[in-house]
Amino acid sequence: MRPEFDYGDAVRVTRNVRDDGTYPGMAVGDLLVRRGSTGTVIGVGTFLQDQIIYTVHFLEIDRIIGCRAEEVIAADAPWAPSRFESREKVLAAKSFSVRGEVVVEKGAIGEIIRVVRDMPEGVHYHINFPGYMLCIPESSVEPLPQPVARRRMSSEADEEESAT
Repeated sequence: MRPEFDYGDAVRVTRNVRDDGTYPGMAVGDLLVRRGSTGTVIGVGTFLQDQIIYTVHFLEIDRIIGCRAEEVIAADAPWAPSRFESREKVLAAKSFSVRGEVVVEKGAIGEIIRVVRDMPEGVHYHINFPGYMLCIPESSVEPLPQPVARRRMSSEADEEESAT
């Protein structure tokens, strides 16, 4: 197990990093750094002796965050922003078939297992639908609708933010 990056290397996070309860002054689940953000490696260590952890300083937001090796790529590596990320649930925007048989109906809920950014046609997702794992282009999935109470809270927060 050797680290891919070293002190001073510029890296990009490939998924949103949220507080797992170890970041001071933040609540569990709070967004610490948004996917696509770049920072500089200022430390390299391990967790449980089998996971490489990079300490990354994100200068734009002045945060120092521990990132797992699978969460970072070289800052200059090709990057295609995506609407969704691993572990998010999405809706099928249309029905999908395998060998002429519909296996996923439009509106079915699936869970994104992997974001594939290097496809010539753009971002694709490996999505686990009940009974099937499919590779689906980004244009063929939609976000889950937000519950009414959550939308209202988001709108109120947006109004408060725009008022300041």
